[in-house]
Amino acid sequence: MFQKIFKNIGPGTLVAAAFIGPGTVTVCTLAGANYGYSLLWAMLLSIFATIVLQEMAARLGLITGKGLPEILHSTISNKIIRMAIVILVLAAIAVGNAAYEAGNISGGVLGLNIIFGTHWYFPLLLGLIAFCLLIYGNYKVLERVLITLVVIMGISFIATAIAIGPDFSLILKGLFIPSINEGNLLTIVGLIGTTVVPYNLFLHASLVSEKWNDTMDLNAVRKDTIISVILGGLVSMSIIVAATALQSTRVSTGADVAKALEPIFGVASTYVFSIGILAAGITSAITAPLAAAYVVKGCLGWHGNMKSWSFRAVWMIILALGVLFSSIGLKPLDIITFAQIANGLLLPIIAILLLWLVNQKFLGAYQNRSWQNIMALIVIAIAIILGAKTLLKVFEII
Repeated sequence: MFQKIFKNIGPGTLVAAAFIGPGTVTVCTLAGANYGYSLLWAMLLSIFATIVLQEMAARLGLITGKGLPEILHSTISNKIIRMAIVILVLAAIAVGNAAYEAGNISGGVLGLNIIFGTHWYFPLLLGLIAFCLLIYGNYKVLERVLITLVVIMGISFIATAIAIGPDFSLILKGLFIPSINEGNLLTIVGLIGTTVVPYNLFLHASLVSEKWNDTMDLNAVRKDTIISVILGGLVSMSIIVAATALQSTRVSTGADVAKALEPIFGVASTYVFSIGILAAGITSAITAPLAAAYVVKGCLGWHGNMKSWSFRAVWMIILALGVLFSSIGLKPLDIITFAQIANGLLLPIIAILLLWLVNQKFLGAYQNRSWQNIMALIVIAIAIILGAKTLLKVFEII
């Protein structure tokens, strides 16, 4: 029984591993510390939006046996439009992921710093770990490593949340009664933006096309997607819950939570939370370069698999840039500014393209149903608002 369950676990878990990175830990920390349980509904909304978009991307990968860039390339006949989309995707995903990678490495380093103290070589160490796992080029090995790290991360954050002794009546209120005002609007945008990640759509479609090749596997693909995203969302919610204990404490990052928990719950809680931050950094440090390599491979029409040197060259560059930017001491919030701009522009566009693709005749019986289109349109509306608010925030217009 357990063999059958684990056989069908895979790409969805990697997607969860990708969106629960140091950025998610930081945003969820700020949400809990500043607003208590009141923004849990935003995470619930994020889970819904992520499931809708990731299911469509996974279904395309399964039915066509291709990644999203390859599908877009073969479906869009107008050369000018196709070239414009390719350039946009390459710039936003490949270059933007380099900025995110620096944040991922820096986040993992924070976890190491809390446990072992500050050392200059920690970014190099995390980069080396990610390099060794990626250079091996075996999907099954990556899958198992990331699943293990996600389990460790989940246990760490959920255990911390339980130790706090949360008020379940307030949790239910926060989950189902939306609270929106000028003060928390950007935090809501941040919670959605760290969960509904554009590069995950590309990563998911490519990984599904590699793991499964039979339409009979569609149910397994959907179960994997739904269960993984929900579990990932629960981990994010547990960080918000854990941070509610610090509403009277000044915090700005997940590392602040780990330090602030010590006088409340003891030294053990500090280490547990720090291990969670470390695992979040490593998982995202592996998936971000991998996603960038799949995007470049598809956009430029390269052939080969994870072991081809053209594929490896892309993730090596992304990983090297991440280690470099992290090593020279740039703040994670500064180095992901470009990635925020890219996401703000890319997410609504990719969501619209995705909806267009899943309504094409080449999918046959696997096209979107009416109810799926309605849900997707709701998500796209959210994505447009998210993109606009993110851009306004970056340019400090509001």
